[in-house]
Amino acid sequence: MIKQKPTRLFVSTLAISLAAGLATCAPRQVGPPLERGTFREADLVEIVTLDSTIRLDIRYATADNLVGRPVYPEARAFLQRPAAEALVRAHRALAASGFGIVVFDGYRPWSVTKIFWDITPPEKRDFVADPAQGSKHNRGCAVDLSLFDLKTGREVEMTSAFDEMSERSAADYAGGTPEQRERRDLLRRAMEKEGFEVYPFEWWHFDYRDWRQYRILNIPFAAIKPAS
Repeated sequence: MIKQKPTRLFVSTLAISLAAGLATCAPRQVGPPLERGTFREADLVEIVTLDSTIRLDIRYATADNLVGRPVYPEARAFLQRPAAEALVRAHRALAASGFGIVVFDGYRPWSVTKIFWDITPPEKRDFVADPAQGSKHNRGCAVDLSLFDLKTGREVEMTSAFDEMSERSAADYAGGTPEQRERRDLLRRAMEKEGFEVYPFEWWHFDYRDWRQYRILNIPFAAIKPAS
């Protein structure tokens, strides 16, 4: 694990912003937005049950995240089945280059998206989803991830740390070292080949092409039934 922690100062700012927000009288959204239309039935699958060689580094189950405390009770990662299967294909293809995938986050209950939005100052909200619109994570069709070296088992260095709220996190950031950019772009090519699209502000965030076909969910991890 890379021990870059550029967000620690930001955590203090978030705490102040949250306290200020709680003092206002603005109406607060208490549940996911209502959606009209026809959607596929949710089929959330635990990623590592499809391929146990995919690694997990679920930061939101620890205090090492933008909130500064755990927001997940368990270090687990889920995706809708087509997205999970596509991720496995990308992981296996990357092995030819000496890398594997490490997952930071997959499906995210809507209530957690609401926490992130509430504590984030307006000028930093390009890095979080608006709960009024919901997140592709809430639909089980977004994944946050990086690479690890198959020889050493260590997570590789990219142009920024995961969840770093700076220009260095942009998918097309021209800075950093050539090696960092090469690995970042290798990950992007592998994911795009399998139907994912990178989020421009975050090199680690990828949305699966079928995300519109699934509803916004607020199911806790413990309530997700294992595949039969």
